[in-house]
Amino acid sequence: MTTYEIVTEKIVGLLEQGIVPWRRPWSAVGAPRNLVSGRPYRGVNFFLLSAAKFVSPFWLTLRQANQLAGRIRKGESSQLVIFWKVDAYDGDAAEPEATAEPIGVDAHTRRRFLLRFYRVFNLQQCELPQAVLDRLPKIETHRHEPIAAAERIIAGMPNPPEIEYAGDKAFYSPSADRITLPRPELFDNVAELYATAFHELSHATGHPKRLARESIAEAAPFGSPVYASEELVAEMGAAFLCAEAGISPAVLENQSAYIKGWLAKLRGDQRLVTLAAAQAQHAADYVLGRARQTE
Repeated sequence: MTTYEIVTEKIVGLLEQGIVPWRRPWSAVGAPRNLVSGRPYRGVNFFLLSAAKFVSPFWLTLRQANQLAGRIRKGESSQLVIFWKVDAYDGDAAEPEATAEPIGVDAHTRRRFLLRFYRVFNLQQCELPQAVLDRLPKIETHRHEPIAAAERIIAGMPNPPEIEYAGDKAFYSPSADRITLPRPELFDNVAELYATAFHELSHATGHPKRLARESIAEAAPFGSPVYASEELVAEMGAAFLCAEAGISPAVLENQSAYIKGWLAKLRGDQRLVTLAAAQAQHAADYVLGRARQTE
């Protein structure tokens, strides 16, 4: 199986169980991160590791566990994470190793883009020396007021769209560059208000004067592949922003049609989840005023 197929199979399996991986309370323990480097996992890795449901946010490879004089408990299963590698390309070079898939070659720089994967284990699957455990940073908890944090994210977005509260629909209009939301009192709870706002803000990042995302620039009809792709980007972007704000929206009960559409689209395009997660990360970074980062 290719890396894209492995990632897609994981996401599809969760959706078929009724689990929407980008709708769970990641903020309770902080974002998944590597135990040794402390670096948070981004893009689709964020969702793959969050969906594993371990309490600890710390992950490490078998080699890292061994280097720490520890071990992985017998019978434990690993989780897949992916990353992009860029190297010089020689047309006569040997094929890349089995865990690296060539995605394309830049004709101008002669650089080859490879999608690679490796496997990691959660801290709870490992036995490590107590001295190592004592040095670990404490799991971050959000002690600030979630509503205030969400308001700061919205207020701090650079080059923001207009936001108005009217009617009983939530949508983003690219032509007017305006987000329309129902009045706050119409929402069942305040967390869903901000989750909905973050969804629409993620859409707004695709405007030509921001990230110029093709799925926003095109006037895609409802239910089309382009529309479905943009909805997936916005839903994932909202999940990133909810985690950043320390809020966890309730599991959606009215998204069965979307989930059905996602499943159909996922089976038709093995790359959709991975690429949509990368676009969603760029969208969230834009809202948060952060420069783009690589995986």
